[in-house]
Amino acid sequence: MDQHGRHNEESQDGQDQVVEPGGIVVGVDGSEHGQCALVWAAREAERRQLPLHIVTAYSVPIFAASGLDGGYATVDDSVIRDGADAIVRQALDKVSGYAIDVDASVENGDAAGVLLDLSEDAALLVFGSRGRGGFVGRLLGSVSSALPAHAKCPTVTVPLYCADRLGENTEDKHIKAEHAKTGPRKVENVVAVGVDGSEQARVAVLEAAEEAQRMGATLRVICAVPQYSGSLAWVPAPLDRDALFADIRVQLDAGVAWLRSHFPSLAIETELRDGSPVDVLVETSRTVELVVLGTRGRGGFAGMLLGSTSDGVLHHAKGPVLVVPDREDPRLADRHKFGPMLGAA
Repeated sequence: MDQHGRHNEESQDGQDQVVEPGGIVVGVDGSEHGQCALVWAAREAERRQLPLHIVTAYSVPIFAASGLDGGYATVDDSVIRDGADAIVRQALDKVSGYAIDVDASVENGDAAGVLLDLSEDAALLVFGSRGRGGFVGRLLGSVSSALPAHAKCPTVTVPLYCADRLGENTEDKHIKAEHAKTGPRKVENVVAVGVDGSEQARVAVLEAAEEAQRMGATLRVICAVPQYSGSLAWVPAPLDRDALFADIRVQLDAGVAWLRSHFPSLAIETELRDGSPVDVLVETSRTVELVVLGTRGRGGFAGMLLGSTSDGVLHHAKGPVLVVPDREDPRLADRHKFGPMLGAA
């Protein structure tokens, strides 16, 4: 393996072949969080029939000395590099049983910058919700908060909470205690997507539909309306809220008709919920295969379902969360033909 991401593999005829970076990229750092991300990414690569690129990143720490002969000292790069190499070798061994093309690289540099660069050409970027500190430069953790907002491709954050559904173990005492308290929960074959009427949410719905189709899953379109937020603060009576919900239901049904025109064989259901979008989607993440969000959304009646709320979902989700960046999609052009649009003026 070299640090540019090329990995020589021996083909059946004995010739070396080079697997280029691309496809699905997963960040690992040797932590339990990283292991969960690796397993999810390998399964997804197999499902999509795409190559998997495993990457870890590290930076060499510099220490400032104090005293009359003070200066700066660096840690031996070779020691750190050897540890990072061991992490990617372990990761390669872990996914060796999957029917996928796989390669791995060790990168010297800022973890977020490395992964963002790789997102330029990747179909999907996968990482854990947080990781370990130390020599790998906290590949995960604070990095996982920055990546969904700035990556050029969709990202998936895989929390340690869902280790059991991935066949992984965890020694995290908080997660063990929560599992003991709530007991096992059945995970439905459902991809859930949050909508709020924004163009970004419609892009996310299309991505969610494609993912549900790949998984052979049902697509659940969820709109959550908080009690009082923004323009809702003046609503004087429950009757007005009932009328609001009836209006949203009409728009959701129109959206489903549009989706079915593009995904005629996909099972689609809608869910209109009364409550905080963060709370609704976090609770949903416990029992579905995947929750999908846009990078940002709108304020107004849906209470900014996406945007700042997506950060709350990412920090507290109990299952994988896919965040879809803003982008153009020609399928959006005919949405208006199917009826009123959620959140439209």
